[in-house]
Amino acid sequence: MESEGILTVKQISVFLENKPGALAAFVKLVREHNINMRALSIAETQKYGILRIIVSDAQRTVQILKDEQFVASLTPVITVSVSDAPGALCNILETLAGNGINIEYTYAFTAIRNKKAYMVFRTADKHIADAERLLTDRGFKLVSQEDIDNI
Repeated sequence: MESEGILTVKQISVFLENKPGALAAFVKLVREHNINMRALSIAETQKYGILRIIVSDAQRTVQILKDEQFVASLTPVITVSVSDAPGALCNILETLAGNGINIEYTYAFTAIRNKKAYMVFRTADKHIADAERLLTDRGFKLVSQEDIDNI
């Protein structure tokens, strides 16, 4: 796995063919193994899509995917609990940008059980620990893999 900080969450990236039924087949496999997806994002190209998911027990999930011939990898991401208030996301983004930390991509998810919203951020590996420290020092609530496992 790539470089990671203390509070990172393990995101799984999976290459899927961009064709009817590919996502359905993937989700069926996940269901058959009783894996609960916490977050999902897809970025597509003409022939392939990159499916990004966050699950509890990411290591087990990656092994299952590889056993089933999926191309899958783990990537560390920063996940922040976001308050339901105007400007909450802006405050996070300004904090990172103001300290020279670029965001490669981001997506959001909610957890109904605990009534919270979360933002997932991918930064360059060399900035992960700095981003974690900076956000924590500024009072933002970062989410660990253990937290994800217990949602």
